[in-house]
Amino acid sequence: MDRIIRLSDKAGHLRVFSASTTQLVEKARSIHNTSPVATAALGRMLTANSMMGITLKGINETISLQIRSDGPIESIVTVSDCFGNVRGYVGNADVDIPLKYAGKLDVGTAVGKGYLTVVRDMKLKEPYVGRIALSTGEIAEDIAAYYATSEQIPSVVALGVLVDTDRSVKAAGGYIIQLMPDATEEDISKLEDNLSRVQPVSKMIAEGATPETLIKDILAGFELNEVTEVTPEYLCNCSRDRIEKAVISLGKEEIEKMIEEDGKAEVGCYFCGKDYKFTKEELREILHKATQN
Repeated sequence: MDRIIRLSDKAGHLRVFSASTTQLVEKARSIHNTSPVATAALGRMLTANSMMGITLKGINETISLQIRSDGPIESIVTVSDCFGNVRGYVGNADVDIPLKYAGKLDVGTAVGKGYLTVVRDMKLKEPYVGRIALSTGEIAEDIAAYYATSEQIPSVVALGVLVDTDRSVKAAGGYIIQLMPDATEEDISKLEDNLSRVQPVSKMIAEGATPETLIKDILAGFELNEVTEVTPEYLCNCSRDRIEKAVISLGKEEIEKMIEEDGKAEVGCYFCGKDYKFTKEELREILHKATQN
């Protein structure tokens, strides 16, 4: 079972998230039939987004991460809710490039140069949008750069996805450790010293690490508060009603074109791959609704 834990130290100097996400990343891989490097890139984004999602306060709020880049992967989009439930897709699921070195997928080259956009939709008039240039394309470093630049929160971000020989996900997870405004130089020094001795995330999870043990050594020397946790899933909220609204948003001319040229429509969900089919009569009803708006 995938889990995310959230905790802080008793002095209020650290905020910590730690996650095991193997099952939800494997579900994403299965839905999108991603290549190993695309699985690693998407899995890192899903993991980060899931941890970021649990900072939301309302059940209807969402936070999305979007990468647009010049690399062969083209784009990555993920969306999370306040429970850490997440969904996503990549622009090019078939991207195949050489390993960075033996056993290491080259996510940075697959992603390339571009921008990371973070959208927090609090269901107010306008969502909060932050955008930065990608620093490495390796995802973790880019999330850390976003926090430092757009939210002024110094953060350590580690994300890992280990893809097995059969292309399935063997291990996935990560952690985010953030320094709060009252953090001291002693806190920073202790954290840096602890981080210098930790192993890669995917290796630790593959060897059986839990979200707790993943960060145990990193938080050595800190007095910690109680842990809260959630069990995130790869979860798409698409429905026929939502897809119908998307068709309506295409406008009168486009819907008329569907009716005249094809006499039907089939619309797929980017996140889960489910197809929604509309007959000519249903399209006419949708056209009527479109003209009423």
